[in-house]
Amino acid sequence: MPNIDNLRKYKNIHMIGIGGVSMSGIAAILKNWGFHVTGSDWSESENTLKLKQDNIKVSIGHNLEDVANSDVVVYSAAIKQDDPEMLEAKRLSIPTIERADFLGELTRCFKDTICISGTHGKTTTTSMISLCFIEALENPSIQVGAFLKQLDGNYLVGKSEHFIIEACEYVESFLKFSPKAEVILNIDNDHLDYFKTFENIKNAFIKYVKLLPENGLIILNGDDTNCLELTNYTKAKAITYGINNKNVDFYADNIIFDDDGFPEFDVYYKNSFYEKIKLSVPGIHNVLNALACISLCHAYNIDKKFIKSALLKFTGAHRRFEFKGKINNIASVYDDYGHHPTEIVATAKSLMNKKYNKSWVIFQPHTYSRTKKLLNDFSNALINFDNIIILDIYAAREKNIYDISSKDLVDKIISLGKEAYYIPNFNDCIKYVKDNISKGDIVITLGAGTVTEIGPMLVK
Repeated sequence: MPNIDNLRKYKNIHMIGIGGVSMSGIAAILKNWGFHVTGSDWSESENTLKLKQDNIKVSIGHNLEDVANSDVVVYSAAIKQDDPEMLEAKRLSIPTIERADFLGELTRCFKDTICISGTHGKTTTTSMISLCFIEALENPSIQVGAFLKQLDGNYLVGKSEHFIIEACEYVESFLKFSPKAEVILNIDNDHLDYFKTFENIKNAFIKYVKLLPENGLIILNGDDTNCLELTNYTKAKAITYGINNKNVDFYADNIIFDDDGFPEFDVYYKNSFYEKIKLSVPGIHNVLNALACISLCHAYNIDKKFIKSALLKFTGAHRRFEFKGKINNIASVYDDYGHHPTEIVATAKSLMNKKYNKSWVIFQPHTYSRTKKLLNDFSNALINFDNIIILDIYAAREKNIYDISSKDLVDKIISLGKEAYYIPNFNDCIKYVKDNISKGDIVITLGAGTVTEIGPMLVK
């Protein structure tokens, strides 16, 4: 049992936004450790229903009585300071803790917190590592950023000292954690609404690496020079992996793809053959994610046979090139969370390894700041698809102070010599696709917002 002395002062814990991906996992762990947990959320969801099954009281809407009966209120980043439950906690002088700070406290309860970070691929790699640990009967606790069918959710409460979590760099929240091991997948230009410059992103990762103890472990992508530079800032043991860079500890060679675009490849460790690996997720980027997973699991002495079988069983996390069904048996529909140009290019490349007639992308830009800053990169990424439809920008946490719209993205794509259509209405978009698809086409809905609703509507 992890050491929970630093949390014992809180017997009753109330959580605002309890249905969130990370919050729900925290709630389940606390409940399992014997704390009395209540929570509230705006709406019913898969997560709130699962928490209710675990006998955690969840109110839809506000519950000031549960706030009044709590010793601490934990709130997600989306909750404003003038939220009625937050105001009630302040009125009663009940301490309030933001989610990332509280998760940091949880990481200090475990002797072995394994943090997976990087601009892209966190959820997939966290899922891969989690499945390898489960397969090897290591009994880990897990928090992953998407629904994973092997967990029947996005978290697992284990009995060991292993705590496997996604560590996000946005607003530098990963600096609140106490990792024993870090996997750093890549460092790319993102979240510029917060970071402003790429230099600031790199500096955040430098600070993050310095959190490792000397007897810790760091796994680094050897194909990313920004990752490799991080070894200068830690005494922890470093293991590197790559595809293009063979001057690493683990590399992949002889990569081939089947008709579904699923890769099979030979893994070499210290230039000697290690194992042949087959994946059930598409794309060369997933070979890199798998190498990160293999590097970590090898350092934890997990047997190759468990790594091999777990990776083969992994068919992808929710919204990661996820198959949604077919349109009248004519075209296949996939849904993907990619909302950064690098992720869009990775998705397009994954597609190229599949057998199909023509490709369609329905893209919903995510946040005005990102669209404005990376407009050229987005247009260059999207021209990899045969047919391009752009929806309105999903605002998320922002107001449009950037003088940018989806029409600007469409105009930019057209200026590159490619047709693109601005169709803001979902029903119009669905009608246009259904009227124009051909047999063997592939349609991908792409983005981190409400675009995910279109796949099921197309398939219905």
